[in-house]
Order: sequence, then structure tokens, then C-alpha cells
Amino acid sequence: MELKGIITAMVTPMTKEQKIDENVTKQLVNHLIDAGVNGIFILGTNGEFHLLSNEEKIELAKIVIKEVSGRAPVFVGTGGNRTEEVIELSKKMEKIGADALSIITPYFIPVTQDEVINHYKKIAASTSLPILLYNIPSKTGMTLEPETVAELSKVDNIIGIKDSSGKFENIQNYIEITKNSKNFGVLAGTDSLILKTLMAGGKGAIAATSNMIPDIVVSIYKNWKNGNIEAAEKAQEELQPLRDTFKYGTLPSILKKAVELYSIPVGPPRLPAAEPTGQALEKVKEMVKFYKNK
Repeated sequence: MELKGIITAMVTPMTKEQKIDENVTKQLVNHLIDAGVNGIFILGTNGEFHLLSNEEKIELAKIVIKEVSGRAPVFVGTGGNRTEEVIELSKKMEKIGADALSIITPYFIPVTQDEVINHYKKIAASTSLPILLYNIPSKTGMTLEPETVAELSKVDNIIGIKDSSGKFENIQNYIEITKNSKNFGVLAGTDSLILKTLMAGGKGAIAATSNMIPDIVVSIYKNWKNGNIEAAEKAQEELQPLRDTFKYGTLPSILKKAVELYSIPVGPPRLPAAEPTGQALEKVKEMVKFYKNK
């Protein structure tokens, strides 16, 4: 599998009763594919993987895989704290037709680099699916060091890393240390760094902002690929008003409300996260109005 372009870190549509909304999930999938995204990534941080049971994860994956129907690769998050649990869920996702797995580092109690290498190698040996490493230290309390990523890039079915550290230097280090690994790619997980990552030799991004404005996010990649850097820079800057509102609520409450007000009724976040109200809601409405009037 070739990692490239804009892969949407898809939110998980919910009903008001806190159940997965099958119809809206299908609607969102088609909206994203019609906008030209290069992949769908479900059960990540913005997909609220940490708030879903394994049964719900499988339910969502079945809906998405069936609806996508081969039109784009589907990346499924199967990460967790216990190696055996990750292996079990990964095998189930392979069975139902996932194209690739995204596996976040263990969290809550940070493990050592040697322990995380062993964790990933055991998981990789248990599946034939391509695996994407996922580094998000602000949420997990640990960072995948460049040397660790270099070691893991030697594993045949570990094909890349999503870096959500927010540090461009980290992305550069990953690109540099894996440049001789033919089939390994680095993806930005911080949407403000999409163009910088591409220009530094990265393959693209797993972008949450593309839930709401997929056309703008996709245009960053398309313009970069066509050598139109000025247009790519303009599109990159256009993401900022949306990103600036994220601070007003618990992730992904603001993004879900923004998507709902702009295009697709993806519903509320999973409790205990709550929908924005008051000033936070007004900020989201202002931002959505800005994009609608563009």
C-alpha cells in the first residue's frame, strides 16, 4: 500500500441517544470520498476510539468498509494498552476487510522504547495488514523516538507513522531517519503542518479538519503535487479559523458541532464530553459562517 495525500481522521457520527448513527456515517463517508480524500481513517482520537467498546468499533468498521466499497483505503485504529487486546481486535478488523491498521502507542503508564518496539513487532507478526504507527505524546504521555521508528520501519508491514506531536522538528527527524526505508512514509497528524510535511519529504496527512472542509484540505495536497506552492500555502492558511476554535471545547466536541452546522449532522460527542453551549457555541457559529461566506 502506498501512503499518500489527505486521509480524513473521521469523526464517529452519533445519535442523540449516544449510539453509532449508521445513516449519517454512510453520508459522511460519501461526502469525503466525493471531495477527493485519499483515505478514511476511523477510530482515531477524533473518532473517539477511547470511548467506544470493541463491539462498537467493529460495528463502525463494518459500516464504513461496506460503504467505502474499495473506493479508498480504510485505516482502522486498533490501539490499546494491552498487546494481546490489540492483536485480538486487529485480527477481527482484518477479517472484516480493513485495508490497514493505525496503532497508537500504549497510554496512561508510559512504556520504555524497548517495550514499545516489542509491542509493535508482536502486533505486526500477528497480521498481514499494513500498520501505521501513531505518535501523540500529549495524549499518551510517551513519544516514539526517531531511533525507535527507524527500527520499526524495518518490519515489512509497518508502513509509516502519523505524528501528532505538533512539532515539525519531530516530523523532520522521522523523515530523515527513515529515508532509506523504501516503503515507509511519514504523515502529519497536526493539520497546521500539512504543507511543511509534504515539502520536507512526508507523504501527506491524516487530517481531522477534512471532516468539515475536505475540499480545502485536499487542495493543499493537489496544489503541492502540481507545483502550485502559492495556492497550497493559501489553502493551508484557510484551515486556521477552524483550528482556532478547537480550544473552546473537549475534543472532538467543537469539530463535531462545526461539521453539523456546516454540512453533515454528525451528532454529539460521546459522554462525558458535551456539546458546546454559550460563548463556545457562538464562536463555532461565527467560524462556520465565515467558511459559508467564502
